[in-house]
Amino acid sequence: AKRFRYASGCAEDLDRQLRAAHEAGCRVKLVVTDGVFSMDGAIAPLRDVCDVVEQHGAVLVVDDAHATGFLGPTGRGSGEYWGVADRVHLVNSTLGKALGGASGGYTTGSPLLVSMLRNTSRPYLFSNTLAPSVVGAAAAALELVDNPATRAPLLDQLWANAAHFRSRMAAAGFTLAGKDHAIIPVMLGDARVAAQMAERMLAHGIYVVGFSYPVVPKDRARIRVQLSAAHSTAQVDAAVDAFVEVGRELGVV
Repeated sequence: AKRFRYASGCAEDLDRQLRAAHEAGCRVKLVVTDGVFSMDGAIAPLRDVCDVVEQHGAVLVVDDAHATGFLGPTGRGSGEYWGVADRVHLVNSTLGKALGGASGGYTTGSPLLVSMLRNTSRPYLFSNTLAPSVVGAAAAALELVDNPATRAPLLDQLWANAAHFRSRMAAAGFTLAGKDHAIIPVMLGDARVAAQMAERMLAHGIYVVGFSYPVVPKDRARIRVQLSAAHSTAQVDAAVDAFVEVGRELGVV
């Protein structure tokens, strides 16, 4: 198998790489992308990606770990967000993020592809089954997301929290990455500043994590904030107030 890397979220470069794969004699072309690029809080342009994939007769795999359960009108992920869920061949995702409390993950897609994976994937063939308690927690989490009565207030709170945090942080002078997602990276650039800010935020009772190279590109260090429907508006305000105080101490704002 040959590997062709394309620029993150760039359908034009994906087209170039698929043409290169054809010229290299590749018979089967498998395109893999995140549904959401979790370090940037950016949603992949799946509509454009699907167009390119179909032009080349390729198969599309989407890792939707940071979209499952809340992105899209009914929380079905990045495919639903873009209206292309029926054009994605395989979705790989997790039960341990937005579906919180559960563990493990899954791959879903057409019956033929799923049957092939069940009969050929080593992790499937040689893994122990999930504990009944884990399966029960996963089923309960999916029921909460699938029921409009429980889903709607959770999604409303989540997106309100994200909008409130982004608005207040931008007004305070912070540089934020991404959009339309509950992951909101606070861009700092310097790895040392990111580590110092995370440490001082913890002293204020706010737990955030700094990310720097090689997890993110050099000179693009950041603190990745993940808003939740479980946060109250008062808690979001407390987090922003701590960011502002620490940011002024470190000369960030």
